[in-house]
Amino acid sequence: MQLYATFESNIFLELALSQLEQKGIHKENIFAVPLDNRTEKRRVFDSIHRADGISLIDIGVALATAFSVVGISIGFKLAWGPIFWGLISAFTGFALGFAIKLFIVFFVEKRKRVLIGKHSEVILIIDCEETQSELVEEILWNHFALGVAKIK
Repeated sequence: MQLYATFESNIFLELALSQLEQKGIHKENIFAVPLDNRTEKRRVFDSIHRADGISLIDIGVALATAFSVVGISIGFKLAWGPIFWGLISAFTGFALGFAIKLFIVFFVEKRKRVLIGKHSEVILIIDCEETQSELVEEILWNHFALGVAKIK
Protein backbone atom coordinates (compact mmCIF):
# COMPACT_ATOMS: atom_id res chain seq x y z
CA MET A 1 0.00 0.00 0.00
CA GLN A 2 1.22 3.51 -0.76
CA LEU A 3 0.40 6.66 1.14
CA TYR A 4 0.94 10.12 -0.34
CA ALA A 5 1.11 13.23 1.81
CA THR A 6 1.94 16.87 1.17
CA PHE A 7 3.72 18.99 3.74
CA GLU A 8 5.18 22.40 4.20
CA SER A 9 8.92 22.20 4.64
CA ASN A 10 9.19 22.62 8.40
CA ILE A 11 10.10 20.78 11.58
CA PHE A 12 6.84 18.80 11.62
CA LEU A 13 7.91 16.98 8.45
CA GLU A 14 11.17 15.97 10.12
CA LEU A 15 9.31 14.81 13.22
CA ALA A 16 6.89 12.76 11.12
CA LEU A 17 9.78 11.08 9.28
CA SER A 18 11.58 10.21 12.51
CA GLN A 19 8.40 8.85 14.10
CA LEU A 20 7.68 6.73 11.01
CA GLU A 21 11.17 5.25 11.24
CA GLN A 22 10.64 4.53 14.94
CA LYS A 23 7.39 2.70 14.15
CA GLY A 24 9.13 0.31 11.73
CA ILE A 25 8.91 1.99 8.33
CA HIS A 26 12.35 1.66 6.74
CA LYS A 27 14.12 4.59 5.07
CA GLU A 28 14.01 2.71 1.77
CA ASN A 29 10.19 2.81 1.88
CA ILE A 30 10.00 6.59 2.38
CA PHE A 31 10.44 8.89 -0.61
CA ALA A 32 10.34 12.68 -0.23
CA VAL A 33 10.06 14.92 -3.30
CA PRO A 34 10.56 18.68 -2.91
CA LEU A 35 8.32 20.85 -5.07
CA ASP A 36 9.33 23.97 -6.94
CA ASN A 37 6.78 26.68 -6.15
CA ARG A 38 5.78 29.23 -8.75
CA THR A 39 8.26 32.07 -8.94
CA GLU A 40 6.76 34.07 -11.80
CA LYS A 41 3.88 36.41 -11.14
CA ARG A 42 0.41 35.56 -12.33
CA ARG A 43 -0.78 37.21 -15.51
CA VAL A 44 -3.69 39.57 -15.19
CA PHE A 45 -4.94 39.43 -18.77
CA ASP A 46 -6.13 36.15 -20.25
CA SER A 47 -5.22 34.80 -23.66
CA ILE A 48 -7.24 32.62 -25.99
CA HIS A 49 -5.46 29.52 -24.68
CA ARG A 50 -5.41 30.29 -20.95
CA ALA A 51 -7.96 31.77 -18.59
CA ASP A 52 -7.82 31.93 -14.80
CA GLY A 53 -11.49 32.60 -14.13
CA ILE A 54 -11.06 36.21 -13.04
CA SER A 55 -13.22 38.61 -15.02
CA LEU A 56 -12.00 42.19 -15.19
CA ILE A 57 -15.10 43.59 -16.92
CA ASP A 58 -17.93 42.41 -14.68
CA ILE A 59 -18.02 45.49 -12.45
CA GLY A 60 -17.38 47.70 -15.49
CA VAL A 61 -20.38 46.36 -17.40
CA ALA A 62 -22.66 46.75 -14.38
CA LEU A 63 -21.54 50.33 -13.78
CA ALA A 64 -21.76 51.12 -17.52
CA THR A 65 -25.42 50.01 -17.51
CA ALA A 66 -26.26 52.01 -14.40
CA PHE A 67 -24.41 55.13 -15.54
CA SER A 68 -25.94 54.99 -19.04
CA VAL A 69 -29.47 54.89 -17.62
CA VAL A 70 -28.73 57.93 -15.49
CA GLY A 71 -26.94 59.64 -18.40
CA ILE A 72 -29.86 59.09 -20.76
CA SER A 73 -32.28 60.45 -18.18
CA ILE A 74 -30.23 63.58 -17.65
CA GLY A 75 -29.42 63.86 -21.36
CA PHE A 76 -32.99 64.91 -22.21
CA LYS A 77 -32.28 68.23 -20.52
CA LEU A 78 -28.71 68.73 -21.79
CA ALA A 79 -27.51 70.11 -25.12
CA TRP A 80 -26.19 66.97 -26.85
CA GLY A 81 -29.26 64.86 -26.15
CA PRO A 82 -29.85 61.49 -24.50
CA ILE A 83 -27.91 59.28 -26.96
CA PHE A 84 -24.59 61.07 -26.64
CA TRP A 85 -24.88 61.50 -22.88
CA GLY A 86 -25.90 57.84 -22.51
CA LEU A 87 -22.77 56.75 -24.43
CA ILE A 88 -20.52 59.14 -22.53
CA SER A 89 -21.85 58.01 -19.16
CA ALA A 90 -21.67 54.32 -20.18
CA PHE A 91 -18.01 54.73 -21.12
CA THR A 92 -17.34 56.56 -17.87
CA GLY A 93 -19.06 53.84 -15.82
CA PHE A 94 -17.16 51.09 -17.63
CA ALA A 95 -13.82 52.83 -17.11
CA LEU A 96 -14.59 53.37 -13.41
CA GLY A 97 -15.64 49.72 -12.92
CA PHE A 98 -12.59 48.42 -14.80
CA ALA A 99 -10.32 50.58 -12.63
CA ILE A 100 -12.01 49.31 -9.46
CA LYS A 101 -11.57 45.69 -10.53
CA LEU A 102 -7.91 46.23 -11.46
CA PHE A 103 -7.32 47.76 -8.04
CA ILE A 104 -8.99 44.78 -6.36
CA VAL A 105 -7.00 42.21 -8.37
CA PHE A 106 -3.63 43.95 -8.06
CA PHE A 107 -3.72 45.07 -4.45
CA VAL A 108 -6.44 43.42 -2.36
CA GLU A 109 -6.40 39.85 -3.73
CA LYS A 110 -2.64 39.79 -4.23
CA ARG A 111 -2.08 40.62 -0.58
CA LYS A 112 -4.69 38.03 0.41
CA ARG A 113 -2.98 35.32 -1.69
CA VAL A 114 0.37 36.04 -0.08
CA LEU A 115 -0.88 36.16 3.51
CA ILE A 116 -3.52 33.43 3.49
CA GLY A 117 -3.05 29.82 2.62
CA LYS A 118 -0.37 27.22 2.98
CA HIS A 119 1.72 25.98 0.11
CA SER A 120 2.75 22.38 -0.40
CA GLU A 121 6.50 22.16 -0.54
CA VAL A 122 7.19 18.43 -0.14
CA ILE A 123 5.39 15.31 -1.33
CA LEU A 124 5.98 12.28 0.86
CA ILE A 125 5.44 8.80 -0.62
CA ILE A 126 5.42 5.92 1.86
CA ASP A 127 5.30 2.21 1.02
CA CYS A 128 3.91 0.17 3.88
CA GLU A 129 1.90 -2.92 4.70
CA GLU A 130 -1.86 -2.61 4.78
CA THR A 131 -1.85 -3.27 8.51
CA GLN A 132 0.42 -0.26 9.09
CA SER A 133 -1.56 2.15 6.91
CA GLU A 134 -3.83 3.45 9.67
CA LEU A 135 -0.85 4.11 11.95
CA VAL A 136 1.08 5.86 9.18
CA GLU A 137 -1.93 7.97 8.24
CA GLU A 138 -2.47 8.98 11.86
CA ILE A 139 1.19 9.98 12.21
CA LEU A 140 0.99 12.09 9.05
CA TRP A 141 -2.18 13.90 10.16
CA ASN A 142 -0.79 14.46 13.67
CA HIS A 143 2.24 16.18 12.16
CA PHE A 144 0.14 18.65 10.15
CA ALA A 145 0.09 17.10 6.69
CA LEU A 146 -1.76 19.33 4.22
CA GLY A 147 -3.28 16.31 2.50
CA VAL A 148 -3.07 12.50 2.65
CA ALA A 149 -4.12 9.87 0.09
CA LYS A 150 -4.03 6.05 0.18
CA ILE A 151 -3.62 3.74 -2.81
CA LYS A 152 -3.88 -0.05 -2.46
